[in-house]
Order: sequence, then structure tokens, then C-alpha cells
Amino acid sequence: MSRTILDVHVLQTVPPSNLNRDDTGSPKSAVYGGVRRARVSSQAWKRATRRSFEDLLDPAELGVRTKRGAEILAARISALEPSIEEAQALALAAETLQAATGSKIEVPKRKADAAKKKGENEPPPESSYLMFLSSRQFDGLARLAVEGAADIKAFLKVKSNKDWARRIADTRHSVDIALFGRMVADSTDINVDAATQVAHAISVHEVENESDYYTAVDDHNGDAEPGAGMIGTVEFNSATLYRYAALDVDLLRRNLGEGLREDEPLTEPVRRAARAFVHGFVASLPTGKINTFGNHTLPDVVVVKLRTTRPISFAAAFEEPVAKDITGGYLRTACERLAAYVPDIERAYGADDTTTWLLRVGAGTEKLSGLGTEVTLPELVDAVGAAVAGRLEQGK
Repeated sequence: MSRTILDVHVLQTVPPSNLNRDDTGSPKSAVYGGVRRARVSSQAWKRATRRSFEDLLDPAELGVRTKRGAEILAARISALEPSIEEAQALALAAETLQAATGSKIEVPKRKADAAKKKGENEPPPESSYLMFLSSRQFDGLARLAVEGAADIKAFLKVKSNKDWARRIADTRHSVDIALFGRMVADSTDINVDAATQVAHAISVHEVENESDYYTAVDDHNGDAEPGAGMIGTVEFNSATLYRYAALDVDLLRRNLGEGLREDEPLTEPVRRAARAFVHGFVASLPTGKINTFGNHTLPDVVVVKLRTTRPISFAAAFEEPVAKDITGGYLRTACERLAAYVPDIERAYGADDTTTWLLRVGAGTEKLSGLGTEVTLPELVDAVGAAVAGRLEQGK
């Protein structure tokens, strides 16, 4: 059966940095091809991508992943019905969220005890793990809570009302939930399968971490107090990274359901989501130690392929680590590897019936010329959106 898959491949050179650190503060790494590579976890880049949506999409199309959903819902309940006081709104929110998700919503004992010791009011209730709900789901649950405000416990004991709460939590998903999925441990029937798969970014070459020894001077020290006020070390590395993500457009459409607005074609929310994902994944950057290193780079190469079969990563092009070229860099040789590998693997597996767009910057990327239609980022985003909408229209 024909599918609609978007593969996004990125080569990005990052100077000294610590984008994503482990529990010891060191940059994350992985062994691939028998050597140590720099690594940035998929979670780090997914979060960076998701945060970029704030500038690319209407807030009403986005969700919130938090333990403090009761506070968000309570605020919407109060906005709908100003006569409901804050404490009652929080109680309504907790009962409604619990009915909708099956998760206990209560004040954490640790926070309750701390507030009691300080003589403060009891803090708001929370879920025991992060809950991911869309803006429209919060709005729907707020309307439900207001309707049952007279006696919310009795209201939600009625099966039709409890089912209604669960339907609200499992329909009209936000773009970020549709793309990245949602797991609700207490109610697996309202889980959402992610339409995207994001690989851990790895360097195309061997990498060794370095350590920066730094000092900070106390500005108020006099001549009689020489020396540093603080000393420390921070680890870093630099790398040319291969990044990869795949978007299952058909699953994205199913996750978004009937669309986010009633006045638009069913393909429109999918088109917007695909555009936002490609733009966000390509141009985003995890912010680990960004103030320390200022490593604000953009990709040197972006290859996007629209496929009708399964996703295909090109990581194997770099299984043998790239060696420095005669000028000392890795990008030129990495581009040569890709230029040779991509046609070979697609031809061997009959996967060369694809639409390909290529964004490249700099003289070191010229070996990739001819791999696809050359575009700028705005042109790429527009082309992907149009192609996705066209494929979905054909498949109706």
C-alpha cells in the first residue's frame, strides 16, 4: 500500500558546544562504526523543534506538557464562569482531569508538608507525571466542568458524562501531540502514536571531549586579595552532525482527525503541521550551555525526500568515520559520502521514485548538486506543504 513519508536529513557543523549533557555534565556520546561520536539525543531536538512551533503556529493549535494541568484548567474554568472561586475551580479541574485521563490529580505530599511548615496555603493539585493536552482539549474540559459545577463528583459518576470527558481528551489533538505522540500511563486507550520518528544526532567523525578550565574574579576584591573568586571546568566538543527525522503524513492526518477548524479543508491542518515540522526541525537548536558557547549555527545541508514506501535513514553512509580533508574539515567529505551513498541505496532497493529537495550552503557542499531541486528554507517549507496537500487530495 502506498504511503506518504517525509524524510529529513541534515548535516550541521557545530563549533565548541555542549548541546546535550549527561548526568555528569559531559556532552552525550555514542559508539558507532567502532569509534566514539558526539551525540545529541532525539528528546533534546524534539523539544527544540516543539518550542519553535510557538513562532510558527497559532497557540490554539498547540498543547502543553505539564504536571500542573489542573492550574491551567482551573484558569479556563474561572474565565468561563467568573463566579467560581479559585479553590472551587481547582477542585473542579482536578476531578475533571482525573475522569478524562484516569490519572490521580492531587497535591504532592512533599509540597503539602512544606507549605504546612511555612504556614502557607496548600499548593495546587498535580498529576504524578507529565500530561500532554491540547489547548482545545483544555477548553472542552473547562466547559464540561462548568456544566457539572454544582456537584462535580456526582456529575462525573454518570457514565455518559465520564465518557464525554474521555472523548474530549482523545479528540481535537494539537499539532505537537499529533506529531510527537502522547503516553497516558493510566489510560492507554487515549495514547497517541507519534507521527514522527527523530534519530539521535551523531557526528560523522570520531570525537573526543575537551575540558575548559575557567575562573571568575570577585569584583569587590582588593589588591590584598588576589586570585579567583570561583574556579570550575566545563566539558565540550565540536562536530559535524548527521541529523535525521521521518514524518508519517498518513498517521499525522489520522491523529489530527477532522481538522482543527471547521471552515477549512481537511488537508489544511496537515499541510500546516508538515510545514511547521520541517521548518522547526531544520532551524531549531537545543539550548544546552548556549550562553557559555554561543554555538548558533544553521545546517549546511538539508535533504528532504517525499517517499511512498518506508522511511530510510542515511546514517550508514557514515558508519566508517569521515576523515579530515586536506584543509582539516569534515563537511566536504561528508557531502561526498552522501552524494555517493544516496543514489546507490535507493537504486538497490527500488526506492528512487521520490521527490527530493536540497538546501545547501557553502562551497564544500557542491558534490550534492543534482541530488534534488535546490531551494531556500522558505521555498522548501512551501514545497513540502503543497506536496503533502496534493498527495492527501489524491488519496481521498
